[in-house]
Amino acid sequence: MKKVIALALALLMIVALVGCGKGRREPIQLTLSTEDSAAILAAAGIHLPPAEEAKGANSEVKWFCWYDEFQNYDEDEIVSTGYFTFTDFYGGHIKYMETTYEDFTTELAQLILGGDPPDITPTGISQIMVFPMPCMKGTYQAIDNWIDYDDPLWADMKDASEFFALGDKHYAIIYDLTFKDVCPYNKRVIEDYGFEDPYELYQNDEWTWDVVYEMASEFSDGDSDRYAFDGWYVPMCIAEESTGRYLIGKDEMGYYSNIDDPVIERAEDMIYEMVKNDYFYHEGNDYWANRNEAQYGAGVKDGLCLFWMCDISGFRLPVDEVQSIWGDIANDEFMFVPLPRHADGDGNYYLSANPTGYMLVNDAPNPDGAVLLAMCMRFKIVDPTVIQIDEKQLREIYMWNDDLLDMYDHCNELVIENTRLFNTGAIPDNLRSAYDHLDWDIRRGGAASTWAQLKEKYRDQMDYFCQQLNDEIDQFIATGVPVEE
Repeated sequence: MKKVIALALALLMIVALVGCGKGRREPIQLTLSTEDSAAILAAAGIHLPPAEEAKGANSEVKWFCWYDEFQNYDEDEIVSTGYFTFTDFYGGHIKYMETTYEDFTTELAQLILGGDPPDITPTGISQIMVFPMPCMKGTYQAIDNWIDYDDPLWADMKDASEFFALGDKHYAIIYDLTFKDVCPYNKRVIEDYGFEDPYELYQNDEWTWDVVYEMASEFSDGDSDRYAFDGWYVPMCIAEESTGRYLIGKDEMGYYSNIDDPVIERAEDMIYEMVKNDYFYHEGNDYWANRNEAQYGAGVKDGLCLFWMCDISGFRLPVDEVQSIWGDIANDEFMFVPLPRHADGDGNYYLSANPTGYMLVNDAPNPDGAVLLAMCMRFKIVDPTVIQIDEKQLREIYMWNDDLLDMYDHCNELVIENTRLFNTGAIPDNLRSAYDHLDWDIRRGGAASTWAQLKEKYRDQMDYFCQQLNDEIDQFIATGVPVEE
């Protein structure tokens, strides 16, 4: 077995796409010897099946999405190695069935009804568009006949899989779990204002929202176009992600409203005060406005924004882009830390998880091939050779230093150790509407309503629509009959 795995990994080809002047991009192939990786993984009980025994080998998998994660890559990016394991070692093929983000749901339903369904779609961040309602309506099928989350290959993804569960059935093949929103900043700007470095505060367990509030109060000055916060996600970062307590909760009994949680209330009151005191960027009375058309990091380098909270895609960029937006990375200006914790909470630092994986479409023509592809993707996520390549890329292409690399690893460990995902994916429209008002109105309404006022306005709706959703889920679990529109 080990020899077969070693052979599979030795055959692995990693392709980096590089620019060739202004002309066509050409691939450069790098052959890696990864026999040590195979031994390490096999010792932990993690392995892939031999090619001659693997179900789904030498088959085509249909991938339906608004992006092609298998063939379209940035010039400085190393492509998916699991994809090459599936194609080169197992003889598989990926057929890209293209759609748009806006037409995804409608076109997928048409394909299923027309008898030409794809095999897989993405899980999406926070279950967007895929869970729970599409699973209950028959768009997707449970994956328990193919994936065992107690297997060593999948064990680290087990907690996340429960967020995609209806009863004892699971509906997502999750092969990777990374962190969502964190707090990037410019160290030079922090120092210029005499603030303590957030990295040092975090190391000393003093990185709290109370400290951030004090920084925001001293930094913000609307007359100078200086605002402590910018970006779409700050309210969610404060009230839901950093508290670890989402407005819509989910446990073994189902979905429930969490708007009376005292820590969430403390967070929402703080958002209200921050907006009222003009700590958030806006244009005039337009509290939906963000600087430079919501460019991630806008104003940070120039000392006009203190914290532009976002996911890693907002700053894992080529060096010239980082330096034009966030600061001089070569001179150690740029850094990020986890979201601050609430002093009124349980003392833990929370980050929301970002799951990556596949949803298995109902009546998928090739579920075995889809699962084999997912196994290849998961196998390469835990392959120490690939982990080293990722670190090498971050260090040499993106110029990340040891502190950035350590923080990257640490944030990923936080979401594995204490997995938290939003429960507000494809929920019914009535529940979504109530949630969106609670989530946005304090910030986007310019503090026109307090949290107490919003709770009174939407409490009954939240309770009623959560219970309505639970009733539909209970009926679906009991009967297996898809829920009607």
